[in-house]
Amino acid sequence: MSFLPAPYQHPYEIDPKYKKSVAYFSSEFAIDQALKIYSGGLGFLAGSHMRSAYDLKQNLIGIGILWSYGYYDQGRGENREMAVQQHRKDYYFLKETGIKYTIKIHDHDVWVKVMHLPAETFGTAPMFFLTTDLDENDVMSRTISHRLYDSDFLTRIAQYMLLGVGGATLLDHLGVDPDVWHLNEAHALSAAFQVYGKTQSLAEVKKRFVFTTHTPVEAGNEKSSFDLLHKFTFFCGLEKEAARQLCGVQGDEFNHSLTALRLSHKANAVSKLHGEVSRKMWKGAEGICEIDHVTNAQNKKYWVDEELEAARQAGDIKALAKRKRELKKRLFKEVADQTGRLLDPDVLTIVWARRFAGYKRAELVTRDLLRFEAMLANTERPVQIIWAGKPYPKDSDAIETFNYLVKLTKKYANATVLVSYELALSKLLKDGSDVWLNNPIVTLEASGTSGMTAAMNASVNFSTHDGWVCEFAKDGHNAFIIPEADPSLTPEARDQHDLLGFYQILDTVVLPSYYDHPDDWWKIVLNSMNEVVPFFDSSRMADEYYTKMYT
Repeated sequence: MSFLPAPYQHPYEIDPKYKKSVAYFSSEFAIDQALKIYSGGLGFLAGSHMRSAYDLKQNLIGIGILWSYGYYDQGRGENREMAVQQHRKDYYFLKETGIKYTIKIHDHDVWVKVMHLPAETFGTAPMFFLTTDLDENDVMSRTISHRLYDSDFLTRIAQYMLLGVGGATLLDHLGVDPDVWHLNEAHALSAAFQVYGKTQSLAEVKKRFVFTTHTPVEAGNEKSSFDLLHKFTFFCGLEKEAARQLCGVQGDEFNHSLTALRLSHKANAVSKLHGEVSRKMWKGAEGICEIDHVTNAQNKKYWVDEELEAARQAGDIKALAKRKRELKKRLFKEVADQTGRLLDPDVLTIVWARRFAGYKRAELVTRDLLRFEAMLANTERPVQIIWAGKPYPKDSDAIETFNYLVKLTKKYANATVLVSYELALSKLLKDGSDVWLNNPIVTLEASGTSGMTAAMNASVNFSTHDGWVCEFAKDGHNAFIIPEADPSLTPEARDQHDLLGFYQILDTVVLPSYYDHPDDWWKIVLNSMNEVVPFFDSSRMADEYYTKMYT
């Protein structure tokens, strides 16, 4: 039976396997192209989780923030460089709940309104979104829910409190106390202090909370000033020393992830390798919970092309190749519209598409311009390459990389960079690519999920051996893997090793298979499609959270 009151109840009979009630807190959810409240992989993962919760009839709800301007709209400037644009969004499919209340942020009353996304709208668990963009609030308070991952760190603290304290307060207004409070990253951590304030028991907090960490390097875990958080009433009225003792904080540095590990009864990394990295990273930390792993996955029902899937099930390579060519032509219409290039559906097409960040090395294959230009000039075995992705809007290095690729590719008819990388474009790129390129520095990609849905749609992963790929790839059988560099190499030598590995595999394996031995190529494609499911379908992941984390 659904744990929600009417009229928000789950529209399905809860499967007894999933009867335990769960509230899933996340800063972003990629549910549908029409709902722009996500930035990238974390949101794609959370959106797939909500869809699979619906498919499996789980007793779970999602709690997020209704971002008035979303993350940002990615456009182009006069010289085709990336432009950050902010446009207010309206969502007429969200339902008014009539629920409105205040929470304390920096000892100031901030009004919060709650909007509801019914489960039937997009086929998700019931979801609730919080906003402070209300006439009752002053200008500063209204901006809390304006932009996902606001560049101002004081605003971000207020956002974390909106998600955590605001989400906990919503549950009070709904009259429910879920068995499990699932923090997808530490953004909603303040909810734990709200629960502690009610129960006055650390054991009761730990009993309820589980934590998913996505960050594989200690420096990447967000830190704040403890005193500043106390002034912000982040600890929900707790006295300083009581808060310090509860969190295990000695000085002024407050590590959000470390505290989440201390206030949860169990945590999980998002791939097997990431679990090993996380346990090693936090090995010396006192008072933390067990760190297991639940490998990320994506919702196949949402992402997969039905005709490709039918061809896969039938083992029909002719039908697979025919449909793939049609999907490439569909992608190339978008390429032509954005860039004026007319790409060829009979040419091997490589796509690199994900968030632009330094460790992901978007421009790696261009660092040897002679090899890069030789690849693009090859008329016997031609190649087309497309980049897409959103840098963080204040990440000047990542934006510089994006603009470098725009400038570099201007002189080539078969290389380009697309903008507006959101769900719809992501789907086009996965459907229309032959090769999905993924070359992060090894161990820095906690999971990475874009290649899963590419594989579901007949695109072969070409990757360094990192994240989820370690649990999937068999080199030359269902993927192409760049051999791992010696860890003792300098960063420059490591990058050169990976660059040379890419070109060697491209020239000696990928291109000969695609052009000279097409039967071999389509066998690899079919292996990839057959083996990416069911493990990397989010139904496995959503089930595993119940069996491994919510117990």
